[in-house]
Amino acid sequence: MAKIALVTGGGHGIGKSEAIELAKAGYDVCISYCGSKEQALDTVEKIHSIGRCSMAIKADLTVLDDIDPMFDAIESEFGNIDVLVNNAGITKFMPFLDVTHELFDTITNVDLRGTFFCAQRAAKDMIRHGTRGCIINTSSVHRSTNYPMASVYGPAKAAVYKLTQHMALELAPYGIRVNSISPGYIKVTDSSIITEREKMLVSRIPAQRTGHPSEISSAVLYLLSDSATYVTGSDIIIDGG
Repeated sequence: MAKIALVTGGGHGIGKSEAIELAKAGYDVCISYCGSKEQALDTVEKIHSIGRCSMAIKADLTVLDDIDPMFDAIESEFGNIDVLVNNAGITKFMPFLDVTHELFDTITNVDLRGTFFCAQRAAKDMIRHGTRGCIINTSSVHRSTNYPMASVYGPAKAAVYKLTQHMALELAPYGIRVNSISPGYIKVTDSSIITEREKMLVSRIPAQRTGHPSEISSAVLYLLSDSATYVTGSDIIIDGG
């Protein structure tokens, strides 16, 4: 019987790559999306073409009332999940002096609060079913580096990093492993055009290139593998140095 994974924000970018690679690894994969239904359905179609089951669920993770119905729908259709990849996030930048209440809430409600309560629900279900599952949270190199205009995004991702450690500690007795991944600059489009901003960012990266979504997916597969059964409460930085 296939294991079940949920990838939040699996309609595009890193989440899409994670969902497809999980399917290739033998998982049935459900994804959530908020505003990108067409892209989410494309992910589902690609997973079906691999021979795995999939379902896309619309869920706005800024709305806590959307979280339980999402998990209920997956359990009704597939059963209890074995893996949660908390990928959904909002990446927005603004000078500290210009940050509004709305921007602050938009970022923290998805990146931190949504991550927290998706993980909590997943953990409760895993415990109820006796599943020795895995939860992977998405932090960022912004958790420990300082860039202009990231006074909300950076602290939110730092909180996800710290949350991961607390979750790992409290869920270890149930056999649930919790880790995080901290990506650097990952190019999520297929465009070959290199913008001036991208040139500037690449100039600061020792590897002298941007990262690829597949490099994040590879880390996810490692953390879920039998090679990582002693890994919990850890963070993998993937930023080209």
